[in-house]
Amino acid sequence: MQSMKHSIKHQKAGSLYATFERKGPGAKSSHYCPGCGHGTVHNLIAEAIDDLGIQDRVVFCSPVGCSVFAYYYLDVGNIQCAHGRAPAVASAIRRTHEEAIVISYQGDGDLAGIGLSQILHAANRGENITVLFINNAIYGMTGGQMAPTTILAQKTITTPAGRTAANEGFPLHMAELINTLQAPVFIERVSLGTAAKVMRARAAIRKALRYQTKKKGFSFVEILSPCPVNWKMTPVEARRWLENSLEPVFPPGNLRDLPNAAPAALGAPGAPGATGVSGATGAPRVPGVSGAPGEPATPGAAEPVISQKAATKSERDILEILGANSEPLPTGTVSLAEEQNVKIAGFGGQGVLSTGILLANCAIAEGLRTTWLPSYGAEMRGGTANASVNISHEAIGAPIVSQPNVLLALNLPSLDAFEETVRPGGHILVNSSLVPRQVRRGDLHAWYIPATDMANALGTVQIASVIMVTVYALISGAITIDTLRRVIPLSIKRKSLVDINLRAIDAGVAWHRQECCQDFGRPRLPHVSVAGGTAPGATSEEPPVASSQDPSA
Repeated sequence: MQSMKHSIKHQKAGSLYATFERKGPGAKSSHYCPGCGHGTVHNLIAEAIDDLGIQDRVVFCSPVGCSVFAYYYLDVGNIQCAHGRAPAVASAIRRTHEEAIVISYQGDGDLAGIGLSQILHAANRGENITVLFINNAIYGMTGGQMAPTTILAQKTITTPAGRTAANEGFPLHMAELINTLQAPVFIERVSLGTAAKVMRARAAIRKALRYQTKKKGFSFVEILSPCPVNWKMTPVEARRWLENSLEPVFPPGNLRDLPNAAPAALGAPGAPGATGVSGATGAPRVPGVSGAPGEPATPGAAEPVISQKAATKSERDILEILGANSEPLPTGTVSLAEEQNVKIAGFGGQGVLSTGILLANCAIAEGLRTTWLPSYGAEMRGGTANASVNISHEAIGAPIVSQPNVLLALNLPSLDAFEETVRPGGHILVNSSLVPRQVRRGDLHAWYIPATDMANALGTVQIASVIMVTVYALISGAITIDTLRRVIPLSIKRKSLVDINLRAIDAGVAWHRQECCQDFGRPRLPHVSVAGGTAPGATSEEPPVASSQDPSA
């Protein structure tokens, strides 16, 4: 019997690193959210680089956005650019490295927002670079705000009632805008909506890079990409929404392809602009707008009337839009011994920022003054994150907590980063499940809580931060457990998760009762170090007293 010979048809591109260390040592998957289009596009770029044999010539210009850490994935030359300035950096590389293949990879905020002037001038100069524009119609890294490409009626954090032409204007059509310029040689919009459309995107990316290798000039590929997390959809729903809602506004297709144009001739008098367009400007057709450039005005059609000022909304209207409960929470009677300057720190995905919001909302419910200020790394999931929360009876001068008197350290990097910033006599609550060491300073009070292990036993590690806040509430007295229970249902958008978060509170209460003070008799914020209970040899200087924090008291 003759032996069969097999060949590998598809495999991981050689221009991608074997492992993605940004996600963790030896990680095979990226930090991108499930269903995100960035990973797909990275693969398409890497395959094109391999097939064109240009890996040692490519310089990849990363933007500020979800793909800021592209240099952890693409094994090519990489430069991290200032926000929106990738086309300017790419232009400088082009003019100083003649044989480089320069890719400017940008999102809708980076390119169409803060970087709008940069992309227009680079395109107008006809720089021999390839720009790949990821259009997901929303700001992804910062949590889902309106982008320049957000479509009308689309709801975002900053347009909770939907984008309106009267208030926020129309979405920008970047491919059509670039098509009004003479210099570009290739302009195409593609979609990741289906497998077949992904293959068309693959072809467009390859052509754009091939034109650059032949020194033809400026190429621009706009890629409609899903963002399930910020669209609040499943990955499958996001692909359908992309096809049914985004593509009609941003129709895929080629706007310009000049394979025979010599870059030096572009811009000369009478030089062609876009194919099939009268004149050299290549004016685009903007869907849905009568009389737009490149589209004959409909005879007798009235121009759209746009109100210069949106209708004023009452406070009640705003509360309804935000989904706020109209019934105020009962005001508590908490009396703080000292102002609480709390730093909550961990990595993205541990609920650090939402936990800070939860704590601040509880403080408001107690009738206290509070501020919340988030800080996070370049990507929300997997990067570093911390939240500053101030709680006081008095007016708070600034939201920043640079010297906390309470630190909730959810992982080792957070303890390493912030231990030295805690004021002498302050308190550190350590997630001992993920932190293998103890607090090194002797002038602080330390509490070691196996929060991740406890959360995992309940069914999900994401509630570890709620366990930590519960223990903080018990030892500080800044908020009551009753208030925490009332606020949790109002703070969680997915109501199916309310029950497990309430169980996290129960777990925190049980741990505190068992490990910290047995009978809840220890005074709040005791002047001893605690490690899974009282540290060896430590004793309380005050006699046990009954605590109103104990739900069973």
